[in-house]
Amino acid sequence: MMKKIGISPCFMYPDKGRSVFGHKSLSYLENDMANYVTRKGILPVLIPDVADEYLNDILSEMDGFVMQGGSDLAPETYGEKPIGKWKGDAPRDRFELKILDYAVKNSKPVLGICRGFQLMNAYFGGTLYQDTITQKPEVDNHRCAERYDTLKHPVEFTKGTFFETLYREEKKLFVNTVHHQAIKDLGNDLEVYALSHDGLIEAFGYTKEPPGKIMGVQWHPEFSHTIKDEIIDSDILYEAFLQHIK
Repeated sequence: MMKKIGISPCFMYPDKGRSVFGHKSLSYLENDMANYVTRKGILPVLIPDVADEYLNDILSEMDGFVMQGGSDLAPETYGEKPIGKWKGDAPRDRFELKILDYAVKNSKPVLGICRGFQLMNAYFGGTLYQDTITQKPEVDNHRCAERYDTLKHPVEFTKGTFFETLYREEKKLFVNTVHHQAIKDLGNDLEVYALSHDGLIEAFGYTKEPPGKIMGVQWHPEFSHTIKDEIIDSDILYEAFLQHIK
C-alpha cells in the first residue's frame, strides 16, 4: 500500500491572453517538487480545488502534506494591508489554510516549503515582511530572477534543536534562496530551527508535535539538484519528514 502525500496546488487564474485554457483556472504542481516528493512507496497527490464537502474526504485519505512554494501571501492573511505592489494570492491562501487546518487538527505530518513555510507562520498567528528590501534593508537580497535557484547563502542551525541534530554530519551549511518575503513575527508554538547569516528565520517546527512532524523551511529543497554539491543534503530533510508517515 503506497503512502499518499497531498501537495497543495499552485493556482493560475483566467487570462484571456493565454492560448490554452485562457478562460479557466488551473491548479498545478511544479515538476521539481513532484520529483522530490516521489519515492518508492510514496504517491504524490495534487490536492484539487473542490467544494469543502468533497475536500475533507480527500484530505482524510492523505498520510501527510507538503505545502509547496509559489506566489506571495496576501498581507490580509496575516492582518496587514499591502505596503506596495505585493498584493499576494488571497484565494490560494484561503484554500491552503483549509488544508493546513485539517492537517494540524488531525495530527497529520506537514512539510512547508518557502511560501508553505510562510503560510504556516501566518496560520499560527505570525506575520511577514511583505518585502525585505523595502522593510528590512539591512539584510541581503534573497531573490534574483536571473540566478534563481543557483543563489545561496549560509545557514546556522539553532543549538539544541531538531535541525542541529538532523544535520550534525553536514559540513556545507548553505541553502538556496528564492524569496523576497520573510518571517517578521514568529507564530505561536513554533520553535526556530535555523537562521540565515543575516538573521532571517529559515526553518521552524511546531512544538506541540514530535520534532520534524510539522515543520517548514524557507529554502527550496526540491531545487537542490541545481547546485547539489554546494548546499545541504535535501534528502535528509525529506527522509526525516517521512519518518512520521504512519
